[in-house]
Amino acid sequence: MMSRRQAMAALAVSALLSAGSAQASETRGPVTNLPLPRFVSMKASEGNVRRGPSLSHRIDWVFKRRDMPLEITAEYGHWRRVRDREGAGGWVHYSLLSGARTVIVEAELLELHVRPKEGTQVTAKLESGVIARLGDCDLEWCRLTSGGYKGWARKSALWGVRPDEIRD
Repeated sequence: MMSRRQAMAALAVSALLSAGSAQASETRGPVTNLPLPRFVSMKASEGNVRRGPSLSHRIDWVFKRRDMPLEITAEYGHWRRVRDREGAGGWVHYSLLSGARTVIVEAELLELHVRPKEGTQVTAKLESGVIARLGDCDLEWCRLTSGGYKGWARKSALWGVRPDEIRD
């Protein structure tokens, strides 16, 4: 008979394996039944990133950027395995995360346009590393809000939105 600790470890390994073997078909989280992987953002201004899904696991580092987009790759109880745009990640308590969507600008200088089309008026320019709120997206463009500015930007210059994602 398996101990409770062994059962929890087996479930964690199972969650990791299912997240790592995502196929063309959509994988669903065993806790929330939401798609995996999926993007969320940091609700808190600081959040511990742990080696495993419990308070007894070691803290590897601390995320210190509110609204930073993160990708959830696995779920276990109240814990979510996340990664940032550089691939760094670990387990974070779900209370530190928000479903509000944000993105990070990856382009050196990203122009926000009044419409989702090249050649239209530019409302602002965002530097690399800026975090923006994510609005509607079509196949190539997303509507962003940052620092009081709004506009459309090329999806390919952003991290925190899937290339095939459409948002209304």
